[in-house]
Amino acid sequence: MRLSRLVPVLSLLASPAFAGDIEPRMTLPAGDRSIALTFDACSGAVDDRILDELITDRVPATLFVTHRWLKRNATAAARLLAHADLFEIENHGENHVPAITDRPTVFGLPTAGSLAAVSQEVTGGAAAVTAVFGHAPVWYRDASARYSRDAVHLIDDLGYRIAGYSLNADVGASLPAAEVSRRIRAAKPGDVIIAHINHPERPAGAGVAEAIKALVVRGVRFERLDTAFPLPTG
Repeated sequence: MRLSRLVPVLSLLASPAFAGDIEPRMTLPAGDRSIALTFDACSGAVDDRILDELITDRVPATLFVTHRWLKRNATAAARLLAHADLFEIENHGENHVPAITDRPTVFGLPTAGSLAAVSQEVTGGAAAVTAVFGHAPVWYRDASARYSRDAVHLIDDLGYRIAGYSLNADVGASLPAAEVSRRIRAAKPGDVIIAHINHPERPAGAGVAEAIKALVVRGVRFERLDTAFPLPTG
Protein backbone atom coordinates (compact mmCIF):
# COMPACT_ATOMS: atom_id res chain seq x y z
CA MET A 1 0.00 0.00 0.00
CA ARG A 2 1.47 3.35 -1.03
CA LEU A 3 1.24 6.61 0.90
CA SER A 4 -0.97 8.13 -1.81
CA ARG A 5 -3.71 5.73 -0.77
CA LEU A 6 -3.74 7.24 2.73
CA VAL A 7 -4.55 10.76 1.56
CA PRO A 8 -8.37 10.39 1.40
CA VAL A 9 -8.30 9.06 4.97
CA LEU A 10 -5.73 11.27 6.65
CA SER A 11 -4.53 14.82 6.63
CA LEU A 12 -0.85 14.51 7.51
CA LEU A 13 0.05 17.60 9.51
CA ALA A 14 3.23 18.58 11.29
CA SER A 15 2.66 18.91 15.02
CA PRO A 16 3.13 22.50 16.23
CA ALA A 17 5.04 21.15 19.24
CA PHE A 18 7.46 19.07 17.16
CA ALA A 19 7.84 20.54 13.70
CA GLY A 20 9.34 17.39 12.20
CA ASP A 21 6.54 15.08 13.33
CA ILE A 22 3.47 14.02 11.43
CA GLU A 23 0.31 14.05 13.53
CA PRO A 24 -2.40 12.46 11.38
CA ARG A 25 -5.79 14.15 11.53
CA MET A 26 -8.63 11.90 10.49
CA THR A 27 -12.37 12.21 9.93
CA LEU A 28 -14.94 9.81 8.52
CA PRO A 29 -15.61 9.93 4.77
CA ALA A 30 -17.59 12.87 3.43
CA GLY A 31 -21.29 12.42 4.04
CA ASP A 32 -20.87 9.93 6.88
CA ARG A 33 -22.94 11.34 9.75
CA SER A 34 -21.69 8.85 12.33
CA ILE A 35 -19.06 9.28 15.04
CA ALA A 36 -16.18 6.83 15.43
CA LEU A 37 -15.04 5.92 18.93
CA THR A 38 -11.45 4.68 19.04
CA PHE A 39 -9.73 3.61 22.24
CA ASP A 40 -6.08 2.96 23.00
CA ALA A 41 -5.12 0.16 25.38
CA CYS A 42 -1.46 0.94 25.99
CA SER A 43 -0.53 -0.92 29.17
CA GLY A 44 -1.95 -1.29 32.65
CA ALA A 45 -5.47 -2.60 33.22
CA VAL A 46 -8.90 -2.20 31.60
CA ASP A 47 -11.40 0.52 32.46
CA ASP A 48 -14.60 -1.45 32.97
CA ARG A 49 -16.58 1.77 33.34
CA ILE A 50 -16.07 2.33 29.61
CA LEU A 51 -16.22 -1.30 28.50
CA ASP A 52 -19.42 -1.96 30.48
CA GLU A 53 -21.10 1.10 28.93
CA LEU A 54 -20.14 0.07 25.40
CA ILE A 55 -21.51 -3.44 25.93
CA THR A 56 -24.67 -2.36 27.78
CA ASP A 57 -25.74 0.12 25.11
CA ARG A 58 -24.40 -1.93 22.21
CA VAL A 59 -22.03 0.80 21.01
CA PRO A 60 -19.50 -0.29 18.37
CA ALA A 61 -15.92 0.88 18.81
CA THR A 62 -12.40 0.33 17.50
CA LEU A 63 -9.76 -0.64 20.07
CA PHE A 64 -6.03 -0.32 19.49
CA VAL A 65 -4.24 -2.78 21.77
CA THR A 66 -0.58 -3.45 22.47
CA HIS A 67 0.96 -6.86 22.99
CA ARG A 68 1.99 -5.62 26.42
CA TRP A 69 -1.64 -4.88 27.34
CA LEU A 70 -2.92 -8.18 25.97
CA LYS A 71 -0.45 -10.15 28.09
CA ARG A 72 -1.80 -8.49 31.25
CA ASN A 73 -5.52 -8.50 30.45
CA ALA A 74 -6.63 -11.94 29.31
CA THR A 75 -10.06 -11.56 30.94
CA ALA A 76 -10.72 -8.26 29.18
CA ALA A 77 -9.56 -9.77 25.86
CA ALA A 78 -12.04 -12.61 26.38
CA ARG A 79 -14.84 -10.06 26.88
CA LEU A 80 -13.86 -8.34 23.64
CA LEU A 81 -13.89 -11.67 21.83
CA ALA A 82 -17.31 -12.47 23.28
CA HIS A 83 -18.62 -9.24 21.73
CA ALA A 84 -16.83 -9.40 18.39
CA ASP A 85 -19.88 -7.88 16.71
CA LEU A 86 -19.22 -4.66 18.64
CA PHE A 87 -15.45 -4.39 18.81
CA GLU A 88 -12.88 -4.05 16.06
CA ILE A 89 -9.43 -4.85 17.40
CA GLU A 90 -6.46 -3.12 15.80
CA ASN A 91 -2.71 -2.72 16.32
CA HIS A 92 -1.19 -0.32 18.89
CA GLY A 93 2.25 -1.91 18.73
CA GLU A 94 4.23 -4.49 20.62
CA ASN A 95 5.51 -2.41 23.54
CA HIS A 96 3.90 1.03 23.07
CA VAL A 97 6.86 2.69 21.35
CA PRO A 98 6.45 5.89 19.28
CA ALA A 99 7.24 5.44 15.58
CA ILE A 100 9.81 8.22 15.60
CA THR A 101 13.39 7.81 14.41
CA ASP A 102 14.92 11.28 14.66
CA ARG A 103 15.02 11.99 18.42
CA PRO A 104 15.19 9.91 21.60
CA THR A 105 11.93 10.78 23.37
CA VAL A 106 8.46 12.23 22.82
CA PHE A 107 6.14 13.11 25.71
CA GLY A 108 8.63 11.34 27.96
CA LEU A 109 8.41 8.04 26.04
CA PRO A 110 11.57 6.51 24.51
CA THR A 111 11.10 6.44 20.74
CA ALA A 112 11.88 3.63 18.32
CA GLY A 113 14.99 5.43 17.10
CA SER A 114 15.35 3.41 13.90
CA LEU A 115 13.23 2.00 11.11
CA ALA A 116 14.19 -1.52 12.17
CA ALA A 117 12.73 -0.85 15.62
CA VAL A 118 9.58 0.68 14.10
CA SER A 119 9.15 -2.44 11.97
CA GLN A 120 9.51 -4.71 15.02
CA GLU A 121 6.99 -2.64 16.98
CA VAL A 122 4.42 -2.82 14.17
CA THR A 123 4.86 -6.47 13.24
CA GLY A 124 5.12 -7.61 16.86
CA GLY A 125 1.88 -5.86 17.73
CA ALA A 126 0.15 -7.30 14.69
CA ALA A 127 1.26 -10.82 15.55
CA ALA A 128 -0.17 -10.46 19.06
CA VAL A 129 -3.55 -9.26 17.78
CA THR A 130 -3.68 -12.13 15.28
CA ALA A 131 -2.77 -14.71 17.93
CA VAL A 132 -5.43 -13.57 20.40
CA PHE A 133 -8.28 -12.53 18.09
CA GLY A 134 -7.74 -14.74 15.08
CA HIS A 135 -7.49 -12.03 12.45
CA ALA A 136 -4.76 -9.76 11.14
CA PRO A 137 -5.17 -6.05 11.93
CA VAL A 138 -5.21 -3.52 9.09
CA TRP A 139 -4.93 -0.26 11.08
CA TYR A 140 -1.98 0.96 13.12
CA ARG A 141 -1.72 3.69 15.73
CA ASP A 142 1.55 4.16 17.55
CA ALA A 143 2.26 5.44 21.04
CA SER A 144 1.88 9.26 21.05
CA ALA A 145 -0.07 9.23 17.72
CA ARG A 146 2.88 11.03 16.12
CA TYR A 147 5.29 9.71 13.51
CA SER A 148 8.51 10.67 11.82
CA ARG A 149 8.10 10.93 8.06
CA ASP A 150 10.25 7.91 7.27
CA ALA A 151 8.17 5.84 9.72
CA VAL A 152 4.95 6.83 7.92
CA HIS A 153 6.37 5.50 4.66
CA LEU A 154 7.57 2.30 6.34
CA ILE A 155 4.22 1.59 7.99
CA ASP A 156 2.57 2.19 4.63
CA ASP A 157 4.98 -0.22 2.95
CA LEU A 158 4.20 -2.84 5.60
CA GLY A 159 0.58 -2.66 4.48
CA TYR A 160 -1.10 -0.81 7.35
CA ARG A 161 -3.39 2.19 7.39
CA ILE A 162 -2.42 4.80 9.97
CA ALA A 163 -5.31 5.76 12.26
CA GLY A 164 -5.46 9.43 13.12
CA TYR A 165 -8.22 11.29 14.92
CA SER A 166 -10.08 14.60 14.92
CA LEU A 167 -11.06 14.88 18.59
CA ASN A 168 -8.76 14.12 21.51
CA ALA A 169 -11.15 13.29 24.33
CA ASP A 170 -8.90 12.68 27.31
CA VAL A 171 -5.27 13.65 26.43
CA GLY A 172 -3.85 10.34 27.56
CA ALA A 173 -6.53 9.91 30.25
CA SER A 174 -5.06 12.96 32.02
CA LEU A 175 -8.13 15.23 32.04
CA PRO A 176 -10.88 15.53 34.70
CA ALA A 177 -14.07 13.56 34.06
CA ALA A 178 -16.18 16.67 33.45
CA GLU A 179 -13.84 17.99 30.76
CA VAL A 180 -13.65 14.60 29.03
CA SER A 181 -17.43 14.33 29.03
CA ARG A 182 -17.79 17.87 27.64
CA ARG A 183 -15.37 17.15 24.80
CA ILE A 184 -17.07 13.94 23.71
CA ARG A 185 -20.59 15.35 23.99
CA ALA A 186 -19.47 18.18 21.68
CA ALA A 187 -18.43 15.75 18.93
CA LYS A 188 -19.69 16.49 15.44
CA PRO A 189 -20.80 14.02 12.77
CA GLY A 190 -17.73 12.61 11.08
CA ASP A 191 -15.46 12.97 14.09
CA VAL A 192 -12.97 10.25 14.97
CA ILE A 193 -12.52 10.33 18.75
CA ILE A 194 -9.44 9.08 20.56
CA ALA A 195 -9.62 8.10 24.24
CA HIS A 196 -8.02 5.54 26.55
CA ILE A 197 -9.50 2.40 28.03
CA ASN A 198 -6.57 1.32 30.18
CA HIS A 199 -6.70 3.69 33.17
CA PRO A 200 -9.46 2.64 35.59
CA GLU A 201 -7.61 4.46 38.37
CA ARG A 202 -8.08 7.89 36.75
CA PRO A 203 -11.21 10.10 36.63
CA ALA A 204 -11.15 10.43 32.83
CA GLY A 205 -12.86 7.09 32.21
CA ALA A 206 -15.94 8.13 34.15
CA GLY A 207 -16.30 11.09 31.81
CA VAL A 208 -15.95 8.85 28.75
CA ALA A 209 -18.69 6.50 29.97
CA GLU A 210 -21.00 9.38 30.92
CA ALA A 211 -20.60 11.05 27.53
CA ILE A 212 -21.19 7.85 25.56
CA LYS A 213 -24.42 7.33 27.48
CA ALA A 214 -25.48 10.92 26.69
CA LEU A 215 -24.76 10.47 22.98
CA VAL A 216 -26.73 7.21 22.93
CA VAL A 217 -29.71 9.02 24.47
CA ARG A 218 -29.39 11.70 21.77
CA GLY A 219 -29.59 9.02 19.09
CA VAL A 220 -26.06 9.46 17.77
CA ARG A 221 -24.91 6.74 15.39
CA PHE A 222 -21.52 5.14 16.03
CA GLU A 223 -19.33 3.42 13.48
CA ARG A 224 -16.15 1.34 13.56
CA LEU A 225 -13.23 2.14 11.27
CA ASP A 226 -13.56 -1.13 9.37
CA THR A 227 -17.10 -0.29 8.27
CA ALA A 228 -16.38 3.39 7.63
CA PHE A 229 -13.31 2.57 5.53
CA PRO A 230 -13.85 -0.85 3.95
CA LEU A 231 -10.82 -2.44 2.34
CA PRO A 232 -10.83 -2.48 -1.48
CA THR A 233 -11.68 -5.83 -3.06
CA GLY A 234 -10.96 -7.36 -6.44
